[in-house]
Amino acid sequence: MSTGASPRGPVVAAVDGSEHSRRALEWALGAAHRLGTELRVVHVSPSDLQVGLARIHSLGQDPEITDPVLDGARTHVREYAEGEVQAAYETLDGSVSDALLAEARRARMLVLGSRGRGGFASLLLGSTSRSLTSVAPCPVVVVPHEARAAALEDRPEAGRVVLGLHPEETADDVLDFAFQEAQRRGVALEAVTAYPVPVSPMLMVGPPAPVMPLTELPDPERPELADEAKERQATRLGPFGERYPKVRISQIVSPVDAAGRLVEDSRTAGLVVVGRHHHRLRPGALLMGSVANAVLLHAECPVAVVPGNPEA
Repeated sequence: MSTGASPRGPVVAAVDGSEHSRRALEWALGAAHRLGTELRVVHVSPSDLQVGLARIHSLGQDPEITDPVLDGARTHVREYAEGEVQAAYETLDGSVSDALLAEARRARMLVLGSRGRGGFASLLLGSTSRSLTSVAPCPVVVVPHEARAAALEDRPEAGRVVLGLHPEETADDVLDFAFQEAQRRGVALEAVTAYPVPVSPMLMVGPPAPVMPLTELPDPERPELADEAKERQATRLGPFGERYPKVRISQIVSPVDAAGRLVEDSRTAGLVVVGRHHHRLRPGALLMGSVANAVLLHAECPVAVVPGNPEA
């Protein structure tokens, strides 16, 4: 993987003692096991505790403080995957965003729960989530809370990896991540690509308003547009299919609403992968950004937001 992620770095799981972060910890355990790498479990101390400890240190005292959140995580890891994954634990100081961003710089991936307590409250809707998924140099995986988690049914497609693919915009690193995850899990990869539908003149604002028979309105399912999108998609996927021959690929093209299709598919998927594009004044890049945000807010399975090459 050629992202800013450290290829030999650990999988970092951020915990805060909540049930939501426990789900993220379990997902991170599975990821570390599949990757054969270390799991690093971190907890950012509450700001009031940090202030209190700083005051104590200023008085020349150095008390031994235990972290009950990390103690609970350590117990859970021991019960959940004893001997399967090497794990390290650390309590962090500073703001949640800054502390986790520093961790991301040396991580293979960063795993967060969708909600929690303290600094992780309303994570998907807050500045912490937006900041980390926008600037972290490694893939950030957001694991939904239990009420929103997908109920995986006993079907062949359940647990598959779903990739949001814009053939002209999605970076190689994003595709590599999705294919690697599918290969390690032994599941299929579903690639979803949206294609634009011409706007009807009847929907244009301003005079003169042309009168158009209903039979002449653009067909949102125009087969030539779908065929063109599928061809572009196949061309983009081709080299990765050769690189990962064991991964079975399913091609999906959808008119306009990529986010809706990805959210729908997340109900039976194991992971949704979307790219994080650099800010460019191009419609495709802006659309993909909105797709990633919508998927983060509404997906029912874990979502990986993967940065691309800065020059891509």
